Amino acid sequence: MTGEQLMQLQHRLSDRPGLLGREDHLNTAVLMLLMPVDGEYHFVLEERQLEIPQGGEICFPGGAFDPEQDADTVQTAIRETVEELGIAKERLELLGALGTLYTSMGAIVDAYVGVCRLRGLDELRINTSEVKSAFTIPVSRFENTSPEEYRALVRVHPTYTEENTGQVRILFPSAELGLPKRYSRPWGSRTHRILVYRMGPRIVWGVTARLIYELLRRMR
Repeated sequence: MTGEQLMQLQHRLSDRPGLLGREDHLNTAVLMLLMPVDGEYHFVLEERQLEIPQGGEICFPGGAFDPEQDADTVQTAIRETVEELGIAKERLELLGALGTLYTSMGAIVDAYVGVCRLRGLDELRINTSEVKSAFTIPVSRFENTSPEEYRALVRVHPTYTEENTGQVRILFPSAELGLPKRYSRPWGSRTHRILVYRMGPRIVWGVTARLIYELLRRMR
């Protein structure tokens, strides 16, 4: 490295650390949508169709970043909300970004907060191929409910066995690389925190619950 290259590097560095390797993960965005109902704000939530991934679960509108359609994840969140709920873009007001969540499954979720200016849910034009139903829950209900907390174990598996053939597939050739034997077996014992809100018959958990939890923390 020359002195000139060092100066160029300095100009390209940030005064705050960012997320490295983002391109190696699934990049997604959600819009934590709020709607005024009878004088207070509610979260607008979806129940996913059973036939799609994570079917039957409760979530905010959102989806995967598409570089061909989206300049950034803000556009992803808005585009997916318009597509899933049929809300005109002009009736959405973006308040700002809550933050970025790295999930236990390796996905990156950029969360934004916004308000929809609707008189009621009957104005929605739900995309029924993705959304089974849409409903609202007052933010105050979450404020007055402590989430249940659970833990799940997350480990690194250097190999896996195919279910159909029983063949062992090596993902990380630790022996070939001459690494210690412990890396030929699953390693790590990190636990992943799982939050659950019981909202009557509905269970709000996982990423959605964590984002709500973080938003309430920010409000306090």
